[in-house]
Amino acid sequence: MAYVLQVDFKMNGPFGDEMAEAFSDLAKSINKEDGFMWKIWTESPETNEAGGIYIFETKETAEKYMDMHSKRLAGFGIIDVNAKIFTINSKLTEITKGPVK
Repeated sequence: MAYVLQVDFKMNGPFGDEMAEAFSDLAKSINKEDGFMWKIWTESPETNEAGGIYIFETKETAEKYMDMHSKRLAGFGIIDVNAKIFTINSKLTEITKGPVK
């Protein structure tokens, strides 16, 4: 069973291509995290929000990453982080073409 980590927070940018350039090293480092499977990066310049949907192999690796990432964001001055861990309903996800089984 895989676990979803949903994270969002207020951020004043960068967004779009500037965000991709600024955070490409961070994206590469996330690939090395224990239990990490994949991430969808989220952003809303209109509401000054960013975050992501992560998939981890275990609840423990999702919790470990959530703790580390919250501390990293606090180092950037971002302290109001919304982070939640969910299990995946594999049967319904498969019906709706989700990439996780």
